[in-house]
Amino acid sequence: MDTPGGARGIADAARLHADAIVLDAHVDTVLSLEQGRSFLARSEAGHVDLPRLRAGGVDVQVFALYIEPQYKPERATARVLRLWDVLRGALAGAGDAVRLCRTASDLDAAAATGQLAAILSIEGGEAIGTDLALLRALHALGVRAMGLTWNERNAIADGAGESRAQGGLTEFGREVVAEMDRLGMVVDVSHLCERSFWDVLEVARGPVVASHSNARALCDHVRNLRDEQIRALASAGGVMGMNFFANFLDAEPDRADVGRLCDHIDHICALVGPGHVGLGSDFDGIGRTPRGLQDCSRMPAITEELLRRGYAEADVRAILGGNFLRVFREVWGRGAGG
Repeated sequence: MDTPGGARGIADAARLHADAIVLDAHVDTVLSLEQGRSFLARSEAGHVDLPRLRAGGVDVQVFALYIEPQYKPERATARVLRLWDVLRGALAGAGDAVRLCRTASDLDAAAATGQLAAILSIEGGEAIGTDLALLRALHALGVRAMGLTWNERNAIADGAGESRAQGGLTEFGREVVAEMDRLGMVVDVSHLCERSFWDVLEVARGPVVASHSNARALCDHVRNLRDEQIRALASAGGVMGMNFFANFLDAEPDRADVGRLCDHIDHICALVGPGHVGLGSDFDGIGRTPRGLQDCSRMPAITEELLRRGYAEADVRAILGGNFLRVFREVWGRGAGG
């Protein structure tokens, strides 16, 4: 007799994974592309390229434009435009295999044609300086989500590295969140300090996301969310994506594996149900992956583990991508920027 972890269980997991929409809410791959790694050819370096995304069954990939500290603040806008151009060129080189998605209808079209759906985000509000016109310009270029800070303080808010200062959103930051709401851009609270997090939930009209943050109850790291934050995020309809960085999964990173990642999923589901958790690998932005998740081609291991733990298929589909898709559709759909 086959057990859930045996050959039949693996076959069931493979079927479900292939049929589900798998969405990864955060990778930093554009930095590797700038350094010359091909998006089109399978590589043994790094974590993400088109062949490995296909092998891992990833259907929707959010590509973050991360602004390194040396470019902040004066050269941040120029830097994000440079990274946008690098990624635009890489995606264009893939031809019909990839569709850059700006609307829900784009997501539908990509799913219908078997294309990889690419979504652009920014990691660090320094990209807009202190000018809402730059936010609108980046939206016009296709950016559909933005993390307000990295770990530092900027003109918008205090980041996770500024927790002692107890600072939150600035007045300009409140204007940024309101304008993102108006445009239909997803507000990303990963990397915010706690005070900034609470300020965002106070200001935002609808759901926000923590694209790549884990449960602090399981790993006490400043980049992870406390239970009360997770509950508040869920109450507002939001979703948090599990970060694959071993140091955010376990206080002893050597112990981090696929099972430990799913421990974080278990914890969040126990707190708020399976409708508010997803995947946000942080691939190509982390130095240490959990065992069994060495790159994006290994994504099916998560489906196997969730089914082994007894998750219903509908809940696995939600975690793999359905929850983030719900938020993207809602936020984009109410925006004025189309």
